[in-house]
Amino acid sequence: MTHEAGWAHAPGALRGPAWLRQPDDVNALLPQLWSTTARKRDGVLEVGGVPLPELAAVHGTPAYVLDEADFRARARTFRDGFAGYDVYYAGKAFLSVAVARWVAQEGLCLDVCSGGELTVAERAGVPMERVGFHGNNKTVAELERAVTLGVGRIVVDSFDEIERLGTITRELGRSARVMVRVTAGVEAHTHEFIATAHEDQKFGFSIASGAALEATRRVLATDGLELVGLHSHIGSQIFDTAGFEVAARRVLGLHQRVADELSHVMPEMDLGGGFGIAYTSQDEPAEPAHLAAGLTSIVEQECRARGIAVPHLSIEPGRAIVGPAMCTLYRVGTVKQVTLDAGAVRTYVSVDGGMSDNIRTALYDADYSCTLASRGSDAAPVLARVVGKHCEAGDIVVRDEFLPGDIAPGDLVAVPGTGAYCRSMSSNYNHALRPPVVAVVDGASRVIVRRETEDDLLATDVG
Repeated sequence: MTHEAGWAHAPGALRGPAWLRQPDDVNALLPQLWSTTARKRDGVLEVGGVPLPELAAVHGTPAYVLDEADFRARARTFRDGFAGYDVYYAGKAFLSVAVARWVAQEGLCLDVCSGGELTVAERAGVPMERVGFHGNNKTVAELERAVTLGVGRIVVDSFDEIERLGTITRELGRSARVMVRVTAGVEAHTHEFIATAHEDQKFGFSIASGAALEATRRVLATDGLELVGLHSHIGSQIFDTAGFEVAARRVLGLHQRVADELSHVMPEMDLGGGFGIAYTSQDEPAEPAHLAAGLTSIVEQECRARGIAVPHLSIEPGRAIVGPAMCTLYRVGTVKQVTLDAGAVRTYVSVDGGMSDNIRTALYDADYSCTLASRGSDAAPVLARVVGKHCEAGDIVVRDEFLPGDIAPGDLVAVPGTGAYCRSMSSNYNHALRPPVVAVVDGASRVIVRRETEDDLLATDVG
């Protein structure tokens, strides 16, 4: 949301979250929620120098609007802030051929976790030695392709995969650089579904149980596999390095055991990603250089204490690069006032998208902000709920936000911070057509992922 904490509610008024405050100016943007080129002129939202009403007239709504300059700048900020690291852009956040090219051009590596994402990397011309391949259940075909293409590293996630990959390298007469994904038993302070380093979940090998050490032993015993390091990822939407400190200590402990007990010094270590962004005024993400200083200090201090060399480090930001660089543009279809039991009135603003283009509110109870994008307004703000057009009561885009009281059908609203996992997790629910991704830069727009058509929708329906 675009407001500060501490709003004092009037008696009997509809209450939003305790921290949501009625804005002094409902037309204003809170800069940290938006891409760096977003601004309003006479109430009209511009991104990349393109007025969004003009973009809507050309490309339609709903549409994802991707600020190319902002994306590239954030990529460079991570590259420079984490100088000396390998920075892998986590393609699962959002990936297209254009974005993969931007990533490579800005000097980053690319992390993929499916055969489809690997295809995008190949089509974009990303050097394969700068590609890492994740996934807890890679198929034989995916692994064969990764080995054939010569991806820079494959992060193994199960004993089955180690055996499978060993068979593939022998059959192809090739080798594969391997990292072992480990679970460090760290409870990241985030949503259950995006915390990934505790014991009871599907990813990685447990350090505590001994499975992780056994995995390194099996990789070392398998011809064709080169064990280059350990990989740890503690979760997503994380704002400090506290969880990383515990995880690094445990992972480096395993790193040392492999050297001492198996006589193999692994040259690399991946600390994962999960760096958070601002979805509301309550979120305070750290700058990449600050994160880098904290993570480097943690690793160096632990290595000094153990008397071991610092491995070459890598990280995997995805959301932190693409999340703020994109907003979603919708057109309002209906506005409805609903009287609640206490007599308060909630304003429901229905838009022409919803959970098919942003499932995160329903899936993670995620919070978003929004703003009237097509005009300014002097109307008093009302507490509104922005909802989609799908046949689900949980089809909510923005749970609580102040919008002008005169918002009406035909208006445009924009939701910031939708670059990560919105297009990636989009669907055809209710046979909706997925929106285009429109890149904007220097006053021009171009489609980098086109809108789906009904022909696309029916292409696989063989009757």
